[in-house]
Amino acid sequence: MAGTMEDTLLRLLSDTHLPAEGPRKQAELHLQAAQTNPSFPGSLAAIAGHSSVSPEIRQSALLLLRSFVEKNWSGQDENGPSIQIDEGVKEGLRVQMLELATSGEADRKIKSAASYVVSKIANVDFPEQWPNLLPQLLNLIPNATDAQLHGALKVLADLVEDSLSEDQFFSVARDIVNACYGVAVNTGRKASLRAMSISVFRGTFDIMDMVKDEHGPEIKGFAEEVINAWSPFFMDVMKQSLPARPKGDDEGYESGRDDLSESWRGTICLKLQVVKILMKIRMIFPQILLPQSPALFSATWEELTLVADSYKDMYIDNDEQGRLEDADGLPYTLDFLVLEELDFLQSCLRAPPVKEELEKQLQQNAGVASTPWVMDVMKLAVGYAQIPKEEEDLWDIDVNLFLAEETSVTANYTARTACGDLLIKLGEWLNQGALEGLLAYTQALFASEAATWRTREASLYLLTQLLTDFLDMSKEVAPPIATAFLGLIDYAINRTDEPLLRARGYLVSALLVQCLPDVALGLLDRTIKAVNSDESEVVKVACIKALQGFMKAHTVPADRQVPIIASISDFLYAKDLTDLEDADDLLVCLVETLRDGIELDTRIAISGESSALDLLFVLAKHGAANFQLTMLVSESFENITGTLAGSQEAYVALCTKVLPSLTGAFDVGNMTGDDPLVELATELLAVLTEKGSEPLPPGFVAAALPKLNRLLMATTEGGVLRPGVEAIKFMLMHDHQQVFAWHDDQNRSGLEVCLIIIDKLLGPNIEDNAASEVGGLAAELVEKAGQERLGPYLEQLLRAVASRLASAEAAPFIQSLILVFARLSLVGAQDVVEFLAQIEINGQNGLQVVLSKWLEHSINFAGYDEIRQNVIALSKLYSLNDQRLVQTMVKGDLIIPTSNRIMTRSQAKLSSSSTPTLPIIILSPPLSSTPHLLHPFIPSSPIIPSHPNNSSPNIDPDQYTIIPAPLKIIKVLIEELLSASGIQNAASAAAAAAAEFADEEGENDDWEDVPNVLDLGLGSTKAELMAYGEDRSATFMRQKDDETQAYLTEFFLRAGREDLAGFKGIYDLLTEEERAKLNELAGGQ
Repeated sequence: MAGTMEDTLLRLLSDTHLPAEGPRKQAELHLQAAQTNPSFPGSLAAIAGHSSVSPEIRQSALLLLRSFVEKNWSGQDENGPSIQIDEGVKEGLRVQMLELATSGEADRKIKSAASYVVSKIANVDFPEQWPNLLPQLLNLIPNATDAQLHGALKVLADLVEDSLSEDQFFSVARDIVNACYGVAVNTGRKASLRAMSISVFRGTFDIMDMVKDEHGPEIKGFAEEVINAWSPFFMDVMKQSLPARPKGDDEGYESGRDDLSESWRGTICLKLQVVKILMKIRMIFPQILLPQSPALFSATWEELTLVADSYKDMYIDNDEQGRLEDADGLPYTLDFLVLEELDFLQSCLRAPPVKEELEKQLQQNAGVASTPWVMDVMKLAVGYAQIPKEEEDLWDIDVNLFLAEETSVTANYTARTACGDLLIKLGEWLNQGALEGLLAYTQALFASEAATWRTREASLYLLTQLLTDFLDMSKEVAPPIATAFLGLIDYAINRTDEPLLRARGYLVSALLVQCLPDVALGLLDRTIKAVNSDESEVVKVACIKALQGFMKAHTVPADRQVPIIASISDFLYAKDLTDLEDADDLLVCLVETLRDGIELDTRIAISGESSALDLLFVLAKHGAANFQLTMLVSESFENITGTLAGSQEAYVALCTKVLPSLTGAFDVGNMTGDDPLVELATELLAVLTEKGSEPLPPGFVAAALPKLNRLLMATTEGGVLRPGVEAIKFMLMHDHQQVFAWHDDQNRSGLEVCLIIIDKLLGPNIEDNAASEVGGLAAELVEKAGQERLGPYLEQLLRAVASRLASAEAAPFIQSLILVFARLSLVGAQDVVEFLAQIEINGQNGLQVVLSKWLEHSINFAGYDEIRQNVIALSKLYSLNDQRLVQTMVKGDLIIPTSNRIMTRSQAKLSSSSTPTLPIIILSPPLSSTPHLLHPFIPSSPIIPSHPNNSSPNIDPDQYTIIPAPLKIIKVLIEELLSASGIQNAASAAAAAAAEFADEEGENDDWEDVPNVLDLGLGSTKAELMAYGEDRSATFMRQKDDETQAYLTEFFLRAGREDLAGFKGIYDLLTEEERAKLNELAGGQ
């Protein structure tokens, strides 16, 4: 039977490699169905172990087995039912897979795949069901053949990375480290295997890093012991010279497998792993490595000096292949080694013993420029900062790659960028001294006939990095130094046969002019001219980038604005504009320079002779899919509009110029299916309307609203709906009379059109986030139209808002809807209570539904005005002292369990979106009312009041008190008082950090596998980076608000004096912390 199963699986696995889709898909389905057969895993293992089967099929069998093990081995699968595996089958698989992974098998891919299976089994079984796994590996390693050793180290690496718990590590750490050491120091072993053992050893430091806080003395003692034992070996490897470099087309990397190429590769691989583990030790246990830092610095320096010529020959003068790794993920090319050693050199430079010695040498010389080691650093940095041949060739083809390096947005971290970082660190230490040293070396370089354009360009590149850092940190650059560099710039931009040196000269000049504001205009004029006159595309782009520096220096005369914008226009229209759609970096550079040019005097935007705004819209059209570019365009347009809006005449001229383009983009976008273009046009229309005059220019609504209305009614995309609804809200804010007076082609008034749009956004087909601005529009409409115009629509509108609020889940959407009632409460709190008490929502009283949501989410509101409106509205509701509010019970404080469990964000979300199912503490008698059924409501108006909530209820693991609404209002207002006063921020930061990283319940076991890196694809990361850019707290905590603080202070003092709405009784139900805050407030008056 087993043989039949093996034959069947062998045939099916072969069919999965067929090019024809039909048979391939059929084979995959049959393999899926075969998994329920008890002999399935054993048969796959047997196929994988047959040397007569092709490697591709064996590898497929192992990959399928790994997936099967991962899903079914534990007997539990989060994604569905799992298949039970017999214990006898499991035992056989353990033996078979370990044997295959540690066998003499020559194919490394097969062994690696087998080790992955072993790792997945070990994740579940080690050590309880597989106690002899680690002893077997450790016993095998000392006497294994090279092939066996490779497999054993591969399994051991997976075991250390994935399967060892902290407790297990303590009992086996010494054995693992000793086994690795035995391989690493054995010169009879292949260098690649020795490197692999060091990589395994490095993995143990990750575990030490995790446990050192809890077991500090023990871990530090163990680390110190093993580091001291390994250090002589590390130093020997660092000092070991590289063997002779193999000659040939591929340096033995691809085809060469002779002893020479193997020795070259192996030695580099070994050295790389030593540097990597030294970097790891420096990060985790820096004090242990500190005494050895001078020796390590010297060894690294000597090696970088020795391999400089080989590096130049391979990567700067020639385009040899670099950045290569072997099948085990171990890098083995020289460029990787140089990059790691440059980083390590930089870290050693900051070590106190190294710094002390270098400072002593500085003091022994007349100045920085005459200190030998400074000149040596400059020589080393310039040597490795030369443009690699590969980069030169790529820049010649695509200037976007050149711009990516200049703006530091490339992920390609090279020796060139590492040298820039090295100079920046030197500048942080020596300040002006770093510039003096670089100037002295660069002057000598430019004066030398032996110097090449590459070395000169490299010296100016390092100056670019150093000056950029000085400007970013607001450090002063001594004028004599900047002036001295200007002479070198003049030489660089006149090198007709050296375009990359010329480009670098223009880029550096843009930084120097920010240090020397009195620079002559000749350099600016030459830069403007070169945008279109230079024969090199790289130089043209460099000049466009350089113009930004001139404008930042605020030394550009008014009469140069038109030539700057004209140069961008000529450059742009000389190209095939369709090619720009893939040129993101170039587009961003053009927009940034155009923005700076317009902002020299924004009146150029409405000049009849200028095409500045047209250029901006052309760039926006071709780059609408680029998030960074659309942000730049939006910000530029907002600045232009904001500046011109101060003058009614200027704003009218601006509207006349841009409204046709913006509304025309709606039609173009719809015809071409260009959704990003439509989104951008809608955002710009919202910006234009927000900055509008009061009243708006005549005809504004008639020009903008028809096409905007059609667009909003035809889409469900949040990127269009949000700014589109905002634009209409701003129209109502600035000139509601013009909106209400306008009629569409079906003779519906502006009021009816607004109601229809609100109706759509409150409907069941629009996602919460897409409709997040509808509350603002509804509130503005109610406020501006009033009962007189809205008539029967008013009640139906508010009923629809309340009904949609009941099912809303997204925080911005909830805030938007609540603010409708909050703004009404500012002028008519009693009317709001009367209305909500009379309606039913999904069988519940409207007051209960709205207040519960309102009070639960109030403390999460965002925006100064919104928070202030909400605070005042709640205080007015409280002041009513209405018994219906007293009888309305809402969620109160979280009941802290005895386990002191830290609540994670996921638990908080679960808690806020569900109804408690566990016993609840009630601090006041519950409302005694009988629920009644909600009769179907069919509105005669366009308003659709219902929005079914299709989501199933979650089980809330947390318990809350249930308290009367007035008590909750006071608690919320106390919280808002703390936020407004700025007291809450420090405590909130600590609590947020704890909740972010701690989860004692262990509900997410995968967190421990998440690398500690910054993921730029995540929306939360982008948001936090934007927050830093706007000088806001990265965790979005409330900032101090004096106006809100003053209002709440007066409210609580009055409530205490007058016993407002039974305040003294409510005070007794507050927590000790809340009472203490109020007492502190009273005592301070």
